[in-house]
Amino acid sequence: MNILVTGANGQLGREMRIVAENSNDNYVFTDVVEVDGLSTVNLDITDIDAIRTIVKDCAINCIINCAAFTNVDAAENNETLAEVLNSEAPKNLAIVMKEVCGLLLHISTDYVFGGNTYNIPCQEDQKGTPTGVYGFSKLRGEENIISIGCNHVIIRTAWLYSEFGKNFVKTMLNLTATKSQLKVVFDQVGTPTYAYDLAVVVRVIIEDYKNSANSWGKGGIYHFSNEGVCSWFDFAKMIVEYAGNTVCDIQPTHSYEFPSPVKRPAFSVLDKTKIKETFDIKIPYWTASLKRCMLNMGVIK
Repeated sequence: MNILVTGANGQLGREMRIVAENSNDNYVFTDVVEVDGLSTVNLDITDIDAIRTIVKDCAINCIINCAAFTNVDAAENNETLAEVLNSEAPKNLAIVMKEVCGLLLHISTDYVFGGNTYNIPCQEDQKGTPTGVYGFSKLRGEENIISIGCNHVIIRTAWLYSEFGKNFVKTMLNLTATKSQLKVVFDQVGTPTYAYDLAVVVRVIIEDYKNSANSWGKGGIYHFSNEGVCSWFDFAKMIVEYAGNTVCDIQPTHSYEFPSPVKRPAFSVLDKTKIKETFDIKIPYWTASLKRCMLNMGVIK
């Protein structure tokens, strides 16, 4: 297959590059941001004609959409941009994939939930209840893809981190290296996701699609994160433990001590039963994946 990856220089995009190294498929990596040493085709996914051109020129069969406006706080003051990137751009990709009978694999988020109080894992058919611009724009992106009717897989994920870019793991490593005490919220609960594990599952889904494309009926919405449940406080404590940091004292605190322009989901654990059963996959526990990531970063010797 000829596969196009958008947002290829972000966290998941970088991991897709690694996973693609052992693939027989032909990948075209696109982004609007250049990174030294990475071969990247410039593609603005808000321009449907530009998408049509590259899909035609490269005979693209599948698009993996890793691009998004992901700054949750900044989205509150940039609603138009968030809407264009998170809602309208996925619609463009869906339209073009429908025109060529291709597959769109789109990455969404746990932020489509959060408005209702619950304490059981969120399922795929649960009503979206976003609490801010970011979540609403991502939910509309999902709805746009579904309404277009192309072959699609939407994967909602959460608390993404990797060796690349900016993420919670890197932030905690930097802060705890310079501070004697740090407060981290304990009243927001979810599950971390190692971007490499998500990239591997994307490949599994694509292989399944390739092997049964003519009669493939596995499209729809899926959830993926690593296994287990933790708070941001628990996540930070494990990062520090693996790093061997015995100096910084991490203390639990409430969310209200860190004012934010948007209310974050208090409980956004994702139920992953559907993706595990449909594609026969086993998902690593979050602490094991965190350790592998920190080994790859060179933090653990």
